[in-house]
Amino acid sequence: MGVKWYDFGAEQAELGSELSEAIARVLKNSQFIRGPEVRAFESEWAAYCGARHCVGLGNGLDSLHLSLRAAGIGVGDEVIVPAHTFVATWLAVTYAGATPVPVDVGIETFTMDPEKFRRAITPRTKAVIPVDLYGNPANVEEITEEAHRHDFIVVEDAAQAHGARVGARTVGSIADITAFSFYPIKNLGAYGDAGAITTNRSDLAERVSLLGNYGSEVKYDHRILGYNSRLDELQAAVLRVKLRQLDRWNGRRRERASRYLDGLAHLGLTLPSLTPPGHVWHVFPILHRRRDALQAYLESAGVPSIIHYPVPPHLLGAYAPLGFGPGAFPISERIAHEELSLPLSPFLSLEDQDEVLRSVAKWCSEA
Repeated sequence: MGVKWYDFGAEQAELGSELSEAIARVLKNSQFIRGPEVRAFESEWAAYCGARHCVGLGNGLDSLHLSLRAAGIGVGDEVIVPAHTFVATWLAVTYAGATPVPVDVGIETFTMDPEKFRRAITPRTKAVIPVDLYGNPANVEEITEEAHRHDFIVVEDAAQAHGARVGARTVGSIADITAFSFYPIKNLGAYGDAGAITTNRSDLAERVSLLGNYGSEVKYDHRILGYNSRLDELQAAVLRVKLRQLDRWNGRRRERASRYLDGLAHLGLTLPSLTPPGHVWHVFPILHRRRDALQAYLESAGVPSIIHYPVPPHLLGAYAPLGFGPGAFPISERIAHEELSLPLSPFLSLEDQDEVLRSVAKWCSEA
């Protein structure tokens, strides 16, 4: 059958009756929107992150977009974003009516370079979105300190960093507001689209909640122009079950990442740098100048891989009007040309990981 990128069968077998009982509980209750499972998950996720508030939403993009809207970001404002990220980070800024201002990332961290962030600040800067990429937290504390010095907001994109830590603090409690995606293959994933924000600010939590429910707290009383973006009961029930396993599953990810770092050393690949223990290894990224040839070989050997991400947002057609050409952000462009993510999940068996290691080593020896 070959190596699986993510083994949902193994995940469901591990969760056992808890998962089916949670789904049955929702079906029996027959309240599918804004019910007890969502309220319970919001409370549990806020507590896990060390934040005062959590608001469940429809997906990760909505979590970013509505965070910006809640902070009053709009037309004429600038929002600093990393040049290397999934396009959703930029789309959230565009949907809010603001302008994304990209800065390059660090080649060792893949996250926003704090010094380049400082140089990008202008009088029109109203927010910054540091992205915790591949499970590695961005330098959120330093970025937040600088942002607050200039009196603008930090919206952390933690779609790939569930359970990650910066020192003694958990991602979700550091920035002004943190946006999460619970897409199925995330470290904490639902069985469909789902998202949430966490924050310590009551005003932001209340505003996001209003925005996500048509601008209404009481039915038919629409205080503001809102959207339809709500975490549903079935997804909340699934997330509650899986949240109880998150730390254990992240521990397995770290173990698998350590085996990759040991097994792939001295093969001519650029590997992730040794990182603080707060990294949760959503994926395992490697760099090689002949990335496409390596990926083709792995596919022929039954080993899946994914490129995160082959075209940086500033070179996408959707963002051509911003006027950035090739060479504008050289580190991000190098990553786009060389990055390849190898299989890494809590359910990757040691035997399958050894197969990945053998296949990569064989290609490197012949390349």
